[in-house]
Amino acid sequence: MKELKTSIRNSCLDQTVDALNSKGATGITIVTVHPVGYNFGTRFSFSEQEISKRYYDISKVELVCDAGELDTYLDVIMEQAHTGSSGDGLIFVSGVSEVIKIRTRKRGSNISILTE
Repeated sequence: MKELKTSIRNSCLDQTVDALNSKGATGITIVTVHPVGYNFGTRFSFSEQEISKRYYDISKVELVCDAGELDTYLDVIMEQAHTGSSGDGLIFVSGVSEVIKIRTRKRGSNISILTE
C-alpha cells in the first residue's frame, strides 16, 4: 500500500478530487494547511489579515491506495493541479505497512479492509 500526501492550490482542489474519484480513489482526506518557509517571500507576512489570506490558498489531499493504483493517481494529481506557476504544490509518496480499522479491530496489509 502507498500513501499520497499532496499540497495543492485550493483553486485546483475540486477538479483534482473529482478526477481522483472518477479513477476510483476512495477515502480521500482534505486538510487546510498553513505553509511556512517555502520561499513565499513578500507574499507571506505574519499580520493576521495576510495569514488568513495565505493559509487558505493551499490544501493537503491525502489518500491510501494499492501500489498498482499509484501511478494512475499521481498522473491525475499532476494533470489537475498543474498551472505551471510557482506554488503548484508537492506530492509525497510513502509506504504503508499496515492498516487497522478501529471499529472492527481488523488489521491487515490490504486496502480492502478500509471499505469493509
